[in-house]
Amino acid sequence: MSIENPGQTEQPQESSGSLLPPEYSESMGAPPPWAPTPPAPRSASFWNRIAAYIVLIAVVAAAAGAGVGWSLARAVIPSPHSANATTPESPISAEAPGTASGNTGLNAIAAKVDPAIVDINTALGNGQAAGTGMIISSTGEILTNNHVVTGSTSISVTVQGRSQTYSAHVVGVDVSQDVAVIQIDQSVSGLSTVTFANSSSLRVGDAVVAIGNALGRGGAPHVETGQITALDQTITASEGSGIAETLNGMIESDAAIYEGDSGGALVNSAGQVVGMITAGQAQGFRSSASTTGYAIASNTALSVVNRIRAHEVASDLTYGQVGYLGVAVQSMDAAAAQQLGLSVTSGALVTATPQSGTPAANAGISRYSVIVKVGGSDVTSADSLGTAVKSHQPGDSVSVTWVNSSGTHTATVTLGGVNP
Repeated sequence: MSIENPGQTEQPQESSGSLLPPEYSESMGAPPPWAPTPPAPRSASFWNRIAAYIVLIAVVAAAAGAGVGWSLARAVIPSPHSANATTPESPISAEAPGTASGNTGLNAIAAKVDPAIVDINTALGNGQAAGTGMIISSTGEILTNNHVVTGSTSISVTVQGRSQTYSAHVVGVDVSQDVAVIQIDQSVSGLSTVTFANSSSLRVGDAVVAIGNALGRGGAPHVETGQITALDQTITASEGSGIAETLNGMIESDAAIYEGDSGGALVNSAGQVVGMITAGQAQGFRSSASTTGYAIASNTALSVVNRIRAHEVASDLTYGQVGYLGVAVQSMDAAAAQQLGLSVTSGALVTATPQSGTPAANAGISRYSVIVKVGGSDVTSADSLGTAVKSHQPGDSVSVTWVNSSGTHTATVTLGGVNP
């Protein structure tokens, strides 16, 4: 089955065919009759802005034309970097599931959680994206999906009840689990935080509420009710270009989720978070809702959060930004070499003109160049380019070699920074 993530990037103006968002191929049910009225339909310009929220990529972030192998972010295990903070944060614990008391209606449950739900907006090259996050500390730590922030060059956060929009940075991510922790840059205090319940006690049929930034519209979080329909699910998500990611231990529910809900909260009847909204089935490009949704279990998400807060150094954790060259690429092959009249048959073929001001553009790398070496690493494919570049820190000066119709070129390039 095809799975989409409900929070993703806008499609840039120019990109290679292999990196373009695909059309949907899976059927999607309508919201249940008792569900609240979904957000009103938006204009074509609005849909253009959030087009990539609905790409079929529950865990693969693609921003073709905006950065190095952005759609490869999940195919690469970056080198681990230790966090800058000197004192590890204390772990966050999950509570025993609470027992609902008093008013357990949709609005009453949401009122407990809404103040700790934030809107996340990111810039990715010449595209934009929106998603959702959950505040986990009163000083501005936020839990979200990695695919909400991956590849972004800037992150802004809107907190419920506060007029100011805050900038934020990535603290750490576990790409393999699609979990990220970000931190508001400004000094803040007194923020409302979510409460987590132990997800191991969940049962099929339990009532749940999905809360998030539906359709990326901002404002008060959108809420939908439903129930858990399956536990411990394994899903494989693909953007349709052969790149796929598998997530295990997922919670399946029939609470309707929308584009932009990624990173939002799946909560129980006591208002405790039991999962983080991550993926849904859908039909048709730009369809609005999915009533088969998947969430990362709270125990899984908290495990990653606490490892990041402890500044654990491990191959599956990445802290801060990674190197960024600024090219959209696909793997070079003999057919492309013949078409372009080049002798090199392997490497990373640049498929779009690098944006002005990017490291690639500054170095003189042009469209249809084939990158064959970065630093001391040979580049034989798009994957290996992503690995080579992301092994460096922003600001590193590295030697890059490429081949085009005028010959072989080498330049020293100062890498930019992008979120992993």
